[in-house]
Amino acid sequence: MITRPMQDEYIAYYGRYIDLVPDGDLVQLLAAHIQETTKQYSALTKEQEEHRYAPGKWSVKEVLGHLIDTERIMSYRLLRFARADETGLAGYDDEAYVAQGSFSSRSVSDLLEEYQAVRLATIALLKGLPEESWMRKGTANNSVISVRALAFIIAGHELHHRSILVERYGV
Repeated sequence: MITRPMQDEYIAYYGRYIDLVPDGDLVQLLAAHIQETTKQYSALTKEQEEHRYAPGKWSVKEVLGHLIDTERIMSYRLLRFARADETGLAGYDDEAYVAQGSFSSRSVSDLLEEYQAVRLATIALLKGLPEESWMRKGTANNSVISVRALAFIIAGHELHHRSILVERYGV
């Protein structure tokens, strides 16, 4: 089982995501998220899919696109560091990614299909990692981070945005 990362394995910013992850089997939690997130998005009306809680904020579909993009990026970082790649990785601008993602032109069912594929790939990656790789670290966006911290960030980032969907979007 993947144990919770220590605070020296990530910068403070990511603590807000890691702290949201409950104790237990992380891989099982990520698998359970597939059903929970799919259920949350599948229940939306067309109006809710395009809803923005304030001007300039992402639509509900754009939030899902952001989850997909971010998981891909974090999983890529995780893979590189797990394989002991010491090359520093650049950061990314999530606002720019959403702006170029054309998520509003896609159906929720299409986005959910992509989300599920990305999540299943992440789970397969995590299941195949050797024990010694979990504590490896690398540098992304000029900050040192561990493999296991990245795995927890993926889970916590999704929980963070699902909570925002309920609190600010009412879905």
